[in-house]
Amino acid sequence: MRIIFMGTPDFSVPCLEALAKAGHEIVAVYSQPPRKSGRGHKVQLSPVQAFAESKGWLTRHPLSLKSEEEQQAFAVLDADLAVVVAYGLILPQAILDAPRLGCINVHASLLPRWRGAAPIQRAMEAGDDKSGVCIMQMDKGLDTGAVIARCETDLTDETTGQSLHDLLSTLGADLLVKSIKTGEWRSEPQDAEGITYAHKLEKSEGQLDFSQPADVLERKIRAFFPWPGTSTKLDGKILKILQASIVEGTGKPGEILTDDLVVACGQKALKLERIQLQGKGAMTAIDFLRGNPVPKGTELGN
Repeated sequence: MRIIFMGTPDFSVPCLEALAKAGHEIVAVYSQPPRKSGRGHKVQLSPVQAFAESKGWLTRHPLSLKSEEEQQAFAVLDADLAVVVAYGLILPQAILDAPRLGCINVHASLLPRWRGAAPIQRAMEAGDDKSGVCIMQMDKGLDTGAVIARCETDLTDETTGQSLHDLLSTLGADLLVKSIKTGEWRSEPQDAEGITYAHKLEKSEGQLDFSQPADVLERKIRAFFPWPGTSTKLDGKILKILQASIVEGTGKPGEILTDDLVVACGQKALKLERIQLQGKGAMTAIDFLRGNPVPKGTELGN
């Protein structure tokens, strides 16, 4: 088929690559505009645009698709299908209607649970025991379209935001190619019950509140790795918490209970296992404590 691909982050790249390997013609690739980032504020192409340009495909990165000019430019591509994977722009009805088979979306949740911007992290943060990916026929609503296909995966105590991101990216690419193989597919409306919204992640959410139970904080530490990350403060410096485990312990929330970095929470305690102090590299708690002893009774917090 003649396919327009619309995506931006690295999560989207495996889907684009899989479509090309399956023999579909990529007539254009849409992505968010290049942005300045990093030291020196150099202009960086999105992962999708960088990949598309390496293949010599036509790339476009409009700020919006609302103008008649952009909609006409989209329509004249004469695509059979548009595939949308974490693109980041709302598609007007004229865009949804332009391809012969409409637009489909690869969404990283088990719809209707976790519609919205951050389904991977919100599922983990909430303590869900399963996640997955859905292929959805897009409509004008926010992730409200009928589901063409889905697959599930279990969430474990070892799952992190990064590992789930990588897994669902791969599963989504495989499911996408299988779902559109024949050029014909059926879809089922989403359930009216069980709808939840995965609101956009904010960097401020990564500040740990030790008055919360340890299991809540431990899930957040895993869910928010690597971004936005989780942190507290130690002697006025930012202390990133990269890995922790739940242990028994009671005390004032934020108080260090032992010499090996066990910190009291609202319920039980967290043993900090991998950390990064402001100005230093990431390291295990054991290595950190060799040169930075933290005595019992020290209070962490903002």
